[in-house]
Amino acid sequence: MHYSAYSHRETLMNQNELLHEIGSRVRSTRNRTGWTLREVADRSGVSLRFLSDLEAGRGNISVSRLADVARALGTALSKLLPPDTGNGSSIERVMGFVDRCSDEDLEELTAWLGKRFNERPDPLVMLVGLRGAGKSTVGSTLAKLLEVPFVELDALIEEEANLSLSELFSLHGESYYKRLAHDILLRLLTRNEQMIVATGGSIVTDPQSWSLLKRRTHTVWLKATPDDHWKRVLGQGDTRPMANRRSAMTELRSILSIRSPLYSEAAQTIDTSSTQVRAAVRLVAAALRKTPAARPKTSSTTRRVRQENTNGRATKARPA
Repeated sequence: MHYSAYSHRETLMNQNELLHEIGSRVRSTRNRTGWTLREVADRSGVSLRFLSDLEAGRGNISVSRLADVARALGTALSKLLPPDTGNGSSIERVMGFVDRCSDEDLEELTAWLGKRFNERPDPLVMLVGLRGAGKSTVGSTLAKLLEVPFVELDALIEEEANLSLSELFSLHGESYYKRLAHDILLRLLTRNEQMIVATGGSIVTDPQSWSLLKRRTHTVWLKATPDDHWKRVLGQGDTRPMANRRSAMTELRSILSIRSPLYSEAAQTIDTSSTQVRAAVRLVAAALRKTPAARPKTSSTTRRVRQENTNGRATKARPA
C-alpha cells in the first residue's frame, strides 16, 4: 500500500512536470512569434481560457488539440513536447539551449547544422523592388521554369490578417504589417523547400526581415526606371497615381532614390527596363545553378538610408 501510494504521487508529479514543460514551450514559442493569446486561440480553435491554462501548466490538453496549437504557432508538434530521455542527457541539454534561442540564434544554428551535415537545400528566391518592377511577371515565369511554387508576400499577409492591405494599414499601421511579413517569412524558411517569393516594396526598410532574407535566401533586385515603374502600375489597372501626376512621380523618384542603396545589397540585380522577361528568368536560373556565394554585407549607408526612409516617407495605404 505504501509503495502504491508513493508510485501514484510520483506519477502525478511526472504529469505535472510534463504539463508545465509543455506550457513553457507553448509560451516561449508564442512569445518568439509575437502573437497574442487571443490571436493563437483564434487560429487554433482552442478557447482563450484553456490556452491561458495550458501556458500556465494547468491545461491537460489532448494530442490532437496540441497539434492544432502547434499549427497555429507555425511549428511542429514535436517542438512543443519535451524529449523522452533521461535526466541530464545531452539531448535535454541541447533542447534547453534551443528553447533559449532568439530567432536570429535559431537561424545561425540551422545554417551551422546544415553545413555540418553537408545539407545544401535549394534556396528560396526573394524578388525585391518597387511596384512595377516586374516581380509578379518574372516570378511566375521563373517558378514555371523551375517547377516550384510562386507566392506573393502581400497576398499571404492579407490572408493571414483577413484584411486587405489598405484596411490593414488603416487599422493596425505599418509596424503590424512588418511583423506579419517577418513571421510569414520565417515560416516559409522553415518549410525547407524552394519557391519564388515576390516581396512588398518596403521589405528592405525592415532591418530584421531584410537581414534574414540576405542571410538565408537568394535575393534579386528587379530594378527599373521611374517611367517604367509608372507605366507598369497604370498597366495593372491602378489609376490612383493619375490623381496628381506631378507630385506622385516626384514621390516615386524620391522613394526609389532612398531605397536603391538598400536594394543594391541583394545578391543579384537585374534591370527589367533593358532586359526581357525570359532573359531575366534565365539570369536568375543561371545564378541558382552556381555555388552560392557569400551574401553581400550591409553597406555603410544602410543605417542612414533607413533613417531617411523612415523620416521622409508619408503614410501610405499600401507600401510601394
